[in-house]
Amino acid sequence: MQQYNVSGMSCAACQARVEKAVSQVPGVTGCAVSLLTGSMGVEGTASESDIIRAVENAGYGASTKGQVTAIEDRETPKLRKRLIASVCVLLILMYGSMGHMMWGWPLPAFFEGNHIAVGIAQMILAAIIMLINGKFFTSGFKSLLHLAPNMDTLVAMGSMTSFVWSVVVLFQMTAGQQTGDFYFESAAMIVTLITIGKMLEAMSKGRTTDALKALMDLAPQTAVIEGPDGSERVIPIDELKTGDIFIVRPGDSIPVDGVIIEGTTAVNESALTGESIPVDKGIGDRVSAATVNTSGYIKAKATRVGEDTTLAQIIQMVSDAAATKAPIAKIADKVSGVFVPIVIAIAACVILIWLLMGADAGYALARGISVLVISCPCALGLATPVAIMVGSGMGARNGILFKTAASLESAGRTEIIALDKTGTITEGRPVVTDVLPAKGVSEEELWNYAAALESRSEHPIAKAITGAGGRAEGQLPEITNFRALPGNGLAAEADGKELLGGSLSFINTQVEISEDMTAKAGQLAEQGKTPVLFAAGGRLLGIMAVADTIKEDSPKAIEQLKRMGIHVVMLTGDNERTARQIGSEAGVDEVIAGVLPQGKESVIRKLAKRGKVAMVGDGINDAPALTRADTGIAIGAGADVAIDAADVVLMNSSLMDAAAAIRLSRATLRNIHENLFWAFIYNILLIPLAAGAYVHLMGGWSMNPMLGAAAMSLSSFCVCMNALRLNLVDIYSTNRDKPLRGKGAASYSEDNENTEENTKEEKTMKKTMNIEGMMCVHCEATVKKALEALDGVDEAVVSHEAGTAVLEMSGEVADDVLTKAVEDKDYKVLSVES
Repeated sequence: MQQYNVSGMSCAACQARVEKAVSQVPGVTGCAVSLLTGSMGVEGTASESDIIRAVENAGYGASTKGQVTAIEDRETPKLRKRLIASVCVLLILMYGSMGHMMWGWPLPAFFEGNHIAVGIAQMILAAIIMLINGKFFTSGFKSLLHLAPNMDTLVAMGSMTSFVWSVVVLFQMTAGQQTGDFYFESAAMIVTLITIGKMLEAMSKGRTTDALKALMDLAPQTAVIEGPDGSERVIPIDELKTGDIFIVRPGDSIPVDGVIIEGTTAVNESALTGESIPVDKGIGDRVSAATVNTSGYIKAKATRVGEDTTLAQIIQMVSDAAATKAPIAKIADKVSGVFVPIVIAIAACVILIWLLMGADAGYALARGISVLVISCPCALGLATPVAIMVGSGMGARNGILFKTAASLESAGRTEIIALDKTGTITEGRPVVTDVLPAKGVSEEELWNYAAALESRSEHPIAKAITGAGGRAEGQLPEITNFRALPGNGLAAEADGKELLGGSLSFINTQVEISEDMTAKAGQLAEQGKTPVLFAAGGRLLGIMAVADTIKEDSPKAIEQLKRMGIHVVMLTGDNERTARQIGSEAGVDEVIAGVLPQGKESVIRKLAKRGKVAMVGDGINDAPALTRADTGIAIGAGADVAIDAADVVLMNSSLMDAAAAIRLSRATLRNIHENLFWAFIYNILLIPLAAGAYVHLMGGWSMNPMLGAAAMSLSSFCVCMNALRLNLVDIYSTNRDKPLRGKGAASYSEDNENTEENTKEEKTMKKTMNIEGMMCVHCEATVKKALEALDGVDEAVVSHEAGTAVLEMSGEVADDVLTKAVEDKDYKVLSVES
């Protein structure tokens, strides 16, 4: 999407005019204009010159500029100067017109009893104020000439009509034909009050982009780099290139994304993730721009600079979200496109009707002018974008990134949420969960022998035992004659003893295992864990269970989702027993196991028939499902492909943020509805009041055009201030959680029987392979991946307990090809059955 700055827009009618003009340019496939930021996003192949020319032909200005200028508040300083000058002159005008006439305040002797002199003075003062605010007249009448009247047209027509009518009355008085009332103060007061409203609106709009500005301010302006000779020098951030070595001292911000090559530290990443607890970093770990080095001295190699850094991408994402349109805004856009011409027609009809009813010309004009100046298309145009900007900015502050306004809207309408298991609900890596020493064996002895044996292996189970979960103490036994036994486990010699590690079936053939330990191993397997047994010198040392554990906050997050009336489904490629065990612990409503990437996409398609679906995932295999879902939510620590395919990105990798994203979306939707209600009801109630429709009901009271201008000024300001209330919402609080109207999780649980079978593609052929050597779920995953990589194999359901792989194929695959794929992974194929 190419971004442009658009100047000269004053209301929603201008926005609609620009969109219409640019959309008609050949090669443009999409155009979204933001009145809030004065920006425009254009998709397609049209050239910049053609797009800019189309905007200029429509009567506005356009340019391609950077992110900072796109949200820079350029209007408030100009409006402040205009307002100060207008008020200074207006005070003099109001003293003469209102103070003297109504309260008898003294005037210079020259004006006493000289109504013509007073009228001329008022005319000059009003003309000065109108010249100060000449932008209303140039923009308004220019738009009228282009047959695209906007809010400025209404203001200009109302003010100019008051001024011209007063001039006519003045000339009639000069000719001695008649006396009458002047409306010079109305002409001046209208443009001054509208300027006040515009300045308040600009200030409040500026506050809606505070979050984006704060993100931009986080980026350091300089960096310390290391030269080829080892010397240090400070350079502007723009000069830092990929591959440069930069240095960050404690307390300094990290200038660009990079990889640590020297030193260790703790980095405060709250600017990007919202998480205030520093994260430990060492050699090989990645660091991001705008995060803060809190402790150690580090050197890092720059990997992404300029617009490629994580911070720049977040800023771009928030900016793009503000430049796009939410579907809910279409109603306001349609109304805004025809609003001003309708108001002008209503004002003309009001004047004519009052004249036909016998009212004098001054009264009839006052009613028509009131209609013109009280009508407010701005409130309609701002109702959605201000809420979107505040909502997306608030999300960014909490590590929740909405790519578009549509994604911010759709997330709140979620009725069903599908969660990928690995890396989303669970940690995504195996850890040691249970340690059961055999009788007469200490836990320390079991840990020491197990860690020593597994230290020579690269298997995921070995990494779990030797990694952060390992609690071996003291000097580990020295390992010799290490051997990997494919399909069984590991063997070695330590302290003159034969050391073994592996599955229950393998260890049972080597040493005697008590019934109690055998039962415990079976219980662990039933819980979805992988029991690994260890033996030394012909006796059992004990059992260690390894599993992919549930994240600490996953059950709480899932409970919150269910309280919001969302039906929670867990999708995974794992085996049925493991998936159901984890699903039960996590508290999901429905579990679908053993599905392929295309199977996940198919599940989402089926779920979509039951309601609006969001999909949360982190892996490459989740990308098709993320794309298919109404709202794709990617865990930030996951694969780039998943993040690219998603509509919402969670920087924190926490399911709590998924619930918070939906909560924020719902709060934003409520705010938009409130804004639209106010914008519509304001015009529905006040236009008839300004026209004098209620004059008989209100004891003859009718609205003065100046009051109409004041009401118009406040309407847009109120919409902006209401949107700013979103900053007060606690998106992690569950106090206001409730199902969508008429919806609940139970209503999406229908027709779940045979879901797994119904969501897979139709198969034409099945084969069953009997395989020896698989001993854990990781072995299952290895065999599954090898088989599913073959052309023609759509799905492989692998069980290490049964020693089988059931294949579903869309075409013929030779048995020897299947056998070779498995045996290349060091497992033995006993038979292949059709």
